[in-house]
Amino acid sequence: MLRKWFAIPLWQRVIGALILGILIGWLWGPEAESIKIVGDVFIGFIKMLVVPLIFFSLVAGVASIGDLRKLGNVGWRAMLLFVVSGQIAVWLGLLLGTVIQPGVGVDTSMIEMGVTPEPDNTTWREMIMGMIPQSPVQTMADVNVLPLIIFSLLLGIGILMAKEEGGPVLRIFDSGAIVMQKVTMIVMELTPFGVFALMAWVAGTLGFDALAALGKLVALNYAGCLLIIFVMYSLMIKLLAKLPVRDFFRGIVDAMAVSYSTASSNATLPVTLRCAERNLGVSNSVASFVISLGATINMNGTAMYLGLATLFGAQIFGVDLSWSDYFLISILGTLGAVGAAGIPGAGLIMMALVFGAVGVPLETIAFVAGVDRIMDMMRTTTNVSGDAAVATTVAVMTGEIDREEMISADDV
Repeated sequence: MLRKWFAIPLWQRVIGALILGILIGWLWGPEAESIKIVGDVFIGFIKMLVVPLIFFSLVAGVASIGDLRKLGNVGWRAMLLFVVSGQIAVWLGLLLGTVIQPGVGVDTSMIEMGVTPEPDNTTWREMIMGMIPQSPVQTMADVNVLPLIIFSLLLGIGILMAKEEGGPVLRIFDSGAIVMQKVTMIVMELTPFGVFALMAWVAGTLGFDALAALGKLVALNYAGCLLIIFVMYSLMIKLLAKLPVRDFFRGIVDAMAVSYSTASSNATLPVTLRCAERNLGVSNSVASFVISLGATINMNGTAMYLGLATLFGAQIFGVDLSWSDYFLISILGTLGAVGAAGIPGAGLIMMALVFGAVGVPLETIAFVAGVDRIMDMMRTTTNVSGDAAVATTVAVMTGEIDREEMISADDV
């Protein structure tokens, strides 16, 4: 029985649980809340992963650069494109959420919420001081994510500066990042059960108004990802790389297909490297460095979604967000995407850090968990396409691309 269960791809199990949960909730009515505890356990495991996953993934990602000198011609260009595109992506999510307002109109009066974090009303001076991790251990205990991210980045740079002496520490964080990915995959196996319970609760307690709101969220997630892929990446290839946009997308179609089906940047990594080198003519050195780094820190689809989902939760629960909150969301959305592991469901884990910072109830995670896998597939396609776009653009800027290779690949 277990063998047959695990033989079914996770995404199919999740979609089946989604449909069954909605049906059971519709038939059972408000009493479906009695099984919400299963979903609460799933969300609890997700919150458990936030701090260690960010810490190990960020440190290992920065230290994987290998040499600070690599941040020269290739590294600084790649990092600049990663950061700028990430900011554009998260602001796109905020724009879509502000204009369309997918969470407006949902009655949450029947929901018994936990403790809702207070919105952050600190001044910009206090915000800057709050970014300094005066006690890294206390920062982790309090799940104060922004100073944790700063500390992780500094630690990764310190490992790079230590060179050979930092090798043993680097191996610890590389191993830790791998272990945390495995732990995350274990938790993700609970997704069908959590999704079933949560969707039954949503359908039974809140009715189809909530389901309609979730439908809007899914549609906006896909719309935002498609805008990133076919507008932002196209402009990057056309204006910066000065290459034919059609040839670029034709060259990465295999990677896009694999990423959509697996919802994992890491699982798609070999295919993305092959497409960049064989179909786009990117040199091995640039492709291996930029795409491998991008699989860890370049998550534009996730960044866009974190901004969109935060506004969705704020609208559902009536949380007023100021412009300073928007700015904080843009920072945490970008950095949270950096800390998201390239495996299915990682974006769901990063929500807790953004929601808590601006006072959005964590119950929002319970709302979106049921449909997250459907959205995750498109976000991963966006992330992988971005890795290839940045690698191609950097290769052109540094003269590390074989244009004839792209032409010959196009003729095949």
